[in-house]
Amino acid sequence: MSLQSLRQALSHPSTSVQLCLIGLAGGLIAAFVIISFRLTLTLLHVFFLDGIGNYASLSDVYRLALPFVAVTLIIGVAKLTGFEHYRLGIPFVIHRVKQFYGHIPLRTTINQFFGGIFALASGFVVGKEGPTVHLAAWASHYVGRWLKLPFNSLRILAGCGIAAGIAAAFNTPFAAVIFVMEVVLREYKVHIFVPIMLSAACGSVITRLVFGDVSELAFLNFAPVPPTQLPYLVLMGICIGIVAALFNKQLMNIMRWFTPMNMIGRLYVAAAITGAFGYFMPSSMGAEFINIELLLGTQPDIGTLLALFAAKFVLAIVAIALGVPGGIIGAVMVIGMLLGVVLMQPISTLMPGDMTSTYALLGMAGFLAAVLHAPMAALSAAMELAASSQAVLPAMIVIVSAYVTAKQMCNNKSIFIQQLDFQELPYTRTAIRDMLQQTGVMAMMKRELTVMRDVSDDVLYDYLQTHPEHTLIHYAADNAHIVELNVSLNANDNPLMMHDTVLLSEQHTLADVHEALQTRRQGAVLIQSVEHDDISGVITWNMVHNYLLKQRH
Repeated sequence: MSLQSLRQALSHPSTSVQLCLIGLAGGLIAAFVIISFRLTLTLLHVFFLDGIGNYASLSDVYRLALPFVAVTLIIGVAKLTGFEHYRLGIPFVIHRVKQFYGHIPLRTTINQFFGGIFALASGFVVGKEGPTVHLAAWASHYVGRWLKLPFNSLRILAGCGIAAGIAAAFNTPFAAVIFVMEVVLREYKVHIFVPIMLSAACGSVITRLVFGDVSELAFLNFAPVPPTQLPYLVLMGICIGIVAALFNKQLMNIMRWFTPMNMIGRLYVAAAITGAFGYFMPSSMGAEFINIELLLGTQPDIGTLLALFAAKFVLAIVAIALGVPGGIIGAVMVIGMLLGVVLMQPISTLMPGDMTSTYALLGMAGFLAAVLHAPMAALSAAMELAASSQAVLPAMIVIVSAYVTAKQMCNNKSIFIQQLDFQELPYTRTAIRDMLQQTGVMAMMKRELTVMRDVSDDVLYDYLQTHPEHTLIHYAADNAHIVELNVSLNANDNPLMMHDTVLLSEQHTLADVHEALQTRRQGAVLIQSVEHDDISGVITWNMVHNYLLKQRH
């Protein structure tokens, strides 16, 4: 198959072998980028901390100084790439996917790679999924840009990369697929779903080959919840929803309060607070799951749990709100686990055995759903980590209770949406543009056209009289017009109608055509080949209008 045939196939909004293969290729590249990121981070942890998340091995002074060293390095990278390119994390990726077909600038990616490593290796309470999503979206999208694929397929490629990246980071391919569909793309279409599933599976397979088949969250063993405890799960979910709404509200308050301060000042404030907590409480640093596993294995008392929960809660808000280059999901998962175990304490004496891991898993799922407004992604993560069908009902009870409480009772919105609104990054589209973005111009353009240059109106008229079904393009003084016969009944009118044209490449979508023509509601767009400068087709306003009126199931 030629490259041009590939582009033609990908311009259609339908499941195809070509789309699946391209998604698989994007997933492979994204997985390798994320594995490189994880290996680099692991080496730093082993070299400086003598083990992943082993902050207790450092002296008090080192724990205090480590965040400052990391921030200095982060600022150094930002200066090299330009502070205007310090746009990071999942909200920025959502914005780019919605408004720019998933194109991620290279300089922001460099910032995210090195900044994410420094932040995650120095004890900030942030997750690795923020850099993972950013890097994976850039890596997979780069494949499509290099091949000059249609923009509608580039958006899907970005989703494929994100799914592969999350699967590579957490070894949870199913949850990665649901996260992309529910949080990033915010739509469910079969032709999008299939390549994203393949990409997530690819990312998970590559990760298991490098890091082994065991998930970092394998310690969350699920024990069946007795029916008598199910009513308590509703109360637990309500409490989690209230805490999640408080988390989101305080995070946004910190962002607003520190807006007058420049980026360098905000980062050093985050370093000072994180270093101070780490000086007195080493276990408060970082968002590594292994530390939660070790803590839960020691059967901690309620005082220790509450202190650690409060410290992680504050440090996560500070780091994320002040712009530390890390993700929110890892931190939310850790806080949710601790909150679940804390909420287990009132009924711990009534339990038949040790259910610490069970309530940690349920707390994580509920907190994740309420903070991100992603109940399906939270449920799929709980099901995948529990590896038990018995986890479905308890998880659903906690997730629904937490999500409804946060949304309706506390008027809470997704933290990503709140961040996008605050940063004034557009992420919404009209229903028409949303539909038209799914189809490339190559899927619809009319290829049979006649081009004439600098000829008289009589020649144009005679040609259209004998070939009325043809599309005629006339170039006069380097200006292109589409020429049609005037079918009006007024005898004084010019027998020819000349419409201005707009030039777009074969990579554009029907949404770009609609945007170019909607003010005049007439005329046409000439489609220019990506390989050559010649015109390969034309799309008129009437063609777009008919496409919008076409019935669909």
